[in-house]
Amino acid sequence: MVGWGGVREQEEEEEEEEEEGGGEGGGEGGGGDGVLWEDLVSRISFHHTAVDAAARDWGSVKRLAPAAVLYPESVDDIVSLVRTTTAARLSSSSSNLTVAAKGHGHSVNGQAQALDGIVIEMSTLALGIQVMPEGDADCPVAFVDAAGGELWIDVLKATLKHGLAPRSWTDYLYLSVGGTLSNAGVSGQTFRHGPQISNVLQLEVVTGKGELIICSPSKQPDLFFAVLGGLGQFGIITRARILLERAPQQVRWIRAMYTDFQSFTRDQEMLISTQKKAAVEDAAGTFDYVEGIVIINNDNPYNGWKSVPFAPQELNSSSMIPKDAGSLLYYIELAKGYDPNNIHAMEQEVEKMLAPLNYIPSLIFTADVSYFQFLNRVHDVELSLSSQGLWETLSHPWINLLVPRSAISDFDEQVFQQLICQDFSGPILVYPLNKHKWDKRASAVFPDEDVFYLVALLRNALPSAGPGVSLRSQIDDNSKILSICHHLGCKQYLPTYNTPEQWEQHFGSDGWENFVRRKQTFDPHAILAPSQNIFQRDDQILAQLRAPMR
Repeated sequence: MVGWGGVREQEEEEEEEEEEGGGEGGGEGGGGDGVLWEDLVSRISFHHTAVDAAARDWGSVKRLAPAAVLYPESVDDIVSLVRTTTAARLSSSSSNLTVAAKGHGHSVNGQAQALDGIVIEMSTLALGIQVMPEGDADCPVAFVDAAGGELWIDVLKATLKHGLAPRSWTDYLYLSVGGTLSNAGVSGQTFRHGPQISNVLQLEVVTGKGELIICSPSKQPDLFFAVLGGLGQFGIITRARILLERAPQQVRWIRAMYTDFQSFTRDQEMLISTQKKAAVEDAAGTFDYVEGIVIINNDNPYNGWKSVPFAPQELNSSSMIPKDAGSLLYYIELAKGYDPNNIHAMEQEVEKMLAPLNYIPSLIFTADVSYFQFLNRVHDVELSLSSQGLWETLSHPWINLLVPRSAISDFDEQVFQQLICQDFSGPILVYPLNKHKWDKRASAVFPDEDVFYLVALLRNALPSAGPGVSLRSQIDDNSKILSICHHLGCKQYLPTYNTPEQWEQHFGSDGWENFVRRKQTFDPHAILAPSQNIFQRDDQILAQLRAPMR
């Protein structure tokens, strides 16, 4: 990308200066190139409206107010802030100032908050989006460079102008690039292309030492893989280079209903296994997107059987539901991209792929939409719920899990059949992923089985919920579910733990040792993303970070 080479030269010059002067990260109190502390202060707000906004997130479960908010105009502003924060820590052992990067504020448990610290509002970092349809001399494949604070919806709009798009997505596109890459980024394409973090070519990162570094699988690879899925612990993503593919013009969108969980999961596993057998990524015989959804056997328009068809009149009576159906129903959502000039070939291919599935023959629904409409499908739900005051104003005590394939039936019996009640208020996603599409070098944690499931319990605290369905009771339900998961060998996706011991168990002994080593290397003073509660800012933990690994 134009401009990245200049940053590389700048970093090399800084390294030479540091070697000559013996400093680290620009020296005590050093800011970014050309950015004085006095100038930086002009972009920091202590106003209560800014602080209140930074203390809120999508979950609305935690509220940790920062001391101030930085609205960066350049990467240098972020470098300067981190270096100044580090210098404050070095000059005073009593300093507990921390820094957290905030994208679109879609965290669910305060992960992007910084109590009494400084939150960086990444949306003001005006680096933009640049699409390179032919690549460049250093990277001869199609890619897009996007600032860490850019939203995926805007990345999609920019790349579609060139007939291109990233390969791997999240279901909701109004999330920041840096935010999803700090976790993993999963959706129905993940079984085929891996999570979003498996589709990154290069990153620009500000480490916890205030170093501005360009990294990739071949340049500074330890930092590159540490940051991907690293929960913000090692650096702030200021720019990312994402691999692109040719985007289809249209999508055949399909929903097929089931009454039993075993057929529902068995068919999904068969669908994602066809990808393994394909000789090439775009081989025929594979859907582009596979997700499973659990719904309640009632007529609720949001999480009952009325939510399944694309046109409500296609399923308007409970008499269409099989009499032997239980309290839960299931459907598999599928998508196949195509060129309108080749619609006949697409229909033949889809018919062949659907033939071995065991869905209810009378309860399959299809729609043909543009690729943009399909990827942006959740936004339509957002607009509908927002108009009723049921979107951003609610609390969202969500939990996201990665469940081993060997445990998914037990999870169904112990969680779905026992704890999910008639008034469960929110989507329940259940779909399988292929482990070989995840890179073990990245920081993201996943079960050690060839196939594992993403299970997302996206519950909302509705004001009209029945007696006993309070936010507190939903959080208690989550605790029960997590207790069950502990015995089933599940891993949390978007994890929330409170002690180093819990985090060590999450990563496993080898993974935890590597995570701590990377923290020692890239953020030894535990400056970044404090509200993940991985490394507490006390002398004992800081001493652990500085100590040599065994």
